[in-house]
Amino acid sequence: MAARPNTIWGNFLSPVVRFLMDEDKWRRYAQSIDWEKESDRFRRTDVIIPSYYNHQNFHGIEGGYLNSSAAVSYDPITEYALPPNETWVRQALIDAVKVQPRRILDLGCGTGSTTLMLKQAFPQADVIGLDLSPYMLIRAEDKAKIEGLDISWRHGNAETTSFPDASFDLVTASLLFHETPVVVCQTILQECFRLLVAGGQVLILDGSQKSLRQLDWLNDIFEEPYIREYAADSVDARMGAVGFEAVRTEEVWWIHQVSSGVKPIPVKDGTTQAKVRQHIPAIDNNNLEGLESPAFGITA
Repeated sequence: MAARPNTIWGNFLSPVVRFLMDEDKWRRYAQSIDWEKESDRFRRTDVIIPSYYNHQNFHGIEGGYLNSSAAVSYDPITEYALPPNETWVRQALIDAVKVQPRRILDLGCGTGSTTLMLKQAFPQADVIGLDLSPYMLIRAEDKAKIEGLDISWRHGNAETTSFPDASFDLVTASLLFHETPVVVCQTILQECFRLLVAGGQVLILDGSQKSLRQLDWLNDIFEEPYIREYAADSVDARMGAVGFEAVRTEEVWWIHQVSSGVKPIPVKDGTTQAKVRQHIPAIDNNNLEGLESPAFGITA
């Protein structure tokens, strides 16, 4: 068996976070749920789990996210492992939304932290969270119930969601791409393009590729099998390659980034184009920094 990688998390951060978090609380939560029974409510037999996902460890968890341990530990770990503040970082994606969405799809939603914030920001929108792990969806559903939010949770692969073409006004992904091979990220972006209506927006929140390249030690914080190829890649370039326009990436607190793209409106019929623009406003790509968000270093 191959030796486990030497990580900053395993050597230093894990004991600190375990000291800060209420382990007894999370142990009681884990024991209160019949995880196999509950996961069967979400598990779809037509969803094929790809080998890059089920043959890797993520964050030092054996078997990655396909177990209840990952679903229980993800939130208390991420609370301390997403500096400077998890909510501020996720809020940067919300602040970057420049459409008025009626239907939102959050890919790789995990335990639903960003999904819940999207529903809170756009309460009239239909919001769907999609993830490959039915265990993570159990936790996401619990969190939504506590907050009184009506969100649909779906077991599925972000590469092939099975939703019809042009089903969504906004498609998002938070902290997904650095845990995915770059060729798969390209496929996911192609799926985002297919799923969006003309004028719709895609938003990708993840680690800053620039900072990860410049500060190599950031790649060794967690057990992340694909983070170095993610760091060497460019989300902007891949968005452009699949057809998105107004592509732009903004750094968030220096070690994160939000990348935005717009599915272009076909210039065939002026009447049709005007109608689409009224339904879903196109993004003003030059106005991202006008957002009054501390995540972008903007002061009012």
